[in-house]
Amino acid sequence: MKRLLFLTLLVPSLLLGQHKIKGVFYPAKDYNFALLYKVGPTISDYVTNAEIAEDGAFEFKLDSTATKGMYRIVYAVPQEDYNFDVIYNGKEDIELTFMSETGVDFKKSNPNKLLTSYTNSMSMVTQSIGNYFSQESKDTIALKAIFKTQRETQSSFEKAAEGTMALDFIKANKPYIPEHIEDVKTYIKNLEKHYFDFVDFNNPVLQSSNLLEEKMLNYVFGMSANSEDEFDNYKKNIDVVFSHMKTAPKEVQRILLFDLWQQMSDLGHESVSNYIAENYLMDVAVSLNDQELLQALILYQNLSKGAVAPNFDIEIKEKDKLVTKKLTDLKGAENYIIVFWSSTCSHCLDEVPQLQTFIKSLEKDKVKVVAIGLEDEPYGWKNLTYDYPEFIHVYGEGKWDNEIGDAYGVTSTPTYFILDTDKKIESKPVDFETLMKFFEVEETED
Repeated sequence: MKRLLFLTLLVPSLLLGQHKIKGVFYPAKDYNFALLYKVGPTISDYVTNAEIAEDGAFEFKLDSTATKGMYRIVYAVPQEDYNFDVIYNGKEDIELTFMSETGVDFKKSNPNKLLTSYTNSMSMVTQSIGNYFSQESKDTIALKAIFKTQRETQSSFEKAAEGTMALDFIKANKPYIPEHIEDVKTYIKNLEKHYFDFVDFNNPVLQSSNLLEEKMLNYVFGMSANSEDEFDNYKKNIDVVFSHMKTAPKEVQRILLFDLWQQMSDLGHESVSNYIAENYLMDVAVSLNDQELLQALILYQNLSKGAVAPNFDIEIKEKDKLVTKKLTDLKGAENYIIVFWSSTCSHCLDEVPQLQTFIKSLEKDKVKVVAIGLEDEPYGWKNLTYDYPEFIHVYGEGKWDNEIGDAYGVTSTPTYFILDTDKKIESKPVDFETLMKFFEVEETED
């Protein structure tokens, strides 16, 4: 009975045995909460959260069920932008400080401190190489010494990291190190050629971190090819990146390629986003039967600048008779503005009258407005349409479940599209002020 009682008392204590991840955020006033996730190759599991105290301090308590692996600390929204990774070996506490300007500094945790030390040491060597070439030095003995230091530093950190997850990152970050003296052009060319030599896209540890994403983005945006066209350069770099990730699981490819697609989309590089989709991401979506992603990529492509705007029916009066035409049948204007609005939208009721005034200030027939009212019922909308006789009005029955709105990816009102005379999309202004600037620029160019 005594042994049974001892085990009964011992088991809960084992389960409650815990390590901590704690630290301080600076400046404290900028932070409120921190979230902790256990990160896997394709999914992140929420673990716990902690309030950030007035002095910036926080603490996560990890019980014995918290297994070793990669963890991510999120400190603001959007979560995908404001986070950093930590290695948890299941054996020790982690202590750190974080500043948005300088990043994370580990005070306690051998693998994390080791990786930070490696990064700092190799960065100093890289800076020395950069200084050597920028000063156009001819001292080849000095350059040999720098490369020797770089080689020895890499080797010593790999040995020190044996048996830890830090080794995966140290090996993946191993740089190209010449065996012989090279001029700057040859060296840069080889840096690009050997950039992914030690990056294993099939490594689950790397898949569970930000490293693969960082490597991908650094290469795509950082490597300069001979092409004078920036977008062509991006596309060539993307081809290289995919050639190294093509054997990785489709789920991993999806995560990385979608992130790159989103980056290009956010920058307004539509042709590059569509290149990623057409050549790689759509195939991945099909293989995973990810219909939601596939439809999103197709919608983005259909609404890209230069694409013919999705067609729809329009009722207009001709010789006192209502006739149905297509958007593409409209003629006579240099530009067409499609505005999605609603009679119950306060922003619309503010901007649509401004749009009317602005159109009246332009030359006659220069711009025609097609106003699509996304509505639950037609009565309030119909009454308002009489205030805007210059517009072509279309009733968008079903409001957010409307075929035209869906074809244009509308998720809020007002939403604007500017088309040329051939109904090709020229601009997608985010608001009325941006819309006016489009035409002001056109006037200046004319």
